[in-house]
Amino acid sequence: GTAALIWNEIIREKVTNFIMNQSKEQRILNFVLQNAVRGDPCSVVDTIDKYCSQKEWAMNVGNEKGLILDKTVEEANPSVALELGTYCGYSAVRISRLLKAGARLLTVEFNPEFAAIAKQMIEFAGVQDKVKLLEGPSEEIIPQLKKKYEVDTLDFVFLDHWKDRYKPDTILLQECNLLRKGSVLLADNIIFPGAPDFLNYVRESPHFQCTNYPSHLEYMQVEDAMEKAVFLG
Repeated sequence: GTAALIWNEIIREKVTNFIMNQSKEQRILNFVLQNAVRGDPCSVVDTIDKYCSQKEWAMNVGNEKGLILDKTVEEANPSVALELGTYCGYSAVRISRLLKAGARLLTVEFNPEFAAIAKQMIEFAGVQDKVKLLEGPSEEIIPQLKKKYEVDTLDFVFLDHWKDRYKPDTILLQECNLLRKGSVLLADNIIFPGAPDFLNYVRESPHFQCTNYPSHLEYMQVEDAMEKAVFLG
């Protein structure tokens, strides 16, 4: 798994970026703009999956784990959802297509280049009315959610950013009183690359009830899993 990632993420990507004079993320967006149906979020998701499984690997949640994400969102039926780690906007589009009328998703991205790509992806998918992209580090944005973004509590949180931020950001969500009884957290990549301190924290805490969903790393046959942690109050 590590060798494949090094090949895809470092060697192959750098060479392609140099030859084409654009980033992989820009290539993914261009492929979507040329091949997906504008205003159709399912078409956008499928087109990204097609590109990343056939042309260049990318760190979207992907279709296999995407089905776990879909099921969890449908069960939580959130009015207010938070995503940490927008990347190209794949999971923001995937989540927002399942939201009920009047519901909203706040998605946080630290990298300005990724945020710019994601904005275009979200608009092309036609879900910009449901999704608000917040640019900056999660540890700065989470404490602003109540006052600046008028969030009372979060019904659903998808953790898919820096793995070493999973635990501190979960604690921050608790400290900022953003979780209510029944709030659902879903964390990606808990085996590969892994988030052991987060897993230990939620599994040993009396405030969370956890469920593990074994799966594979996006677009690869590398073992991975997602962890659902329901806040008990």
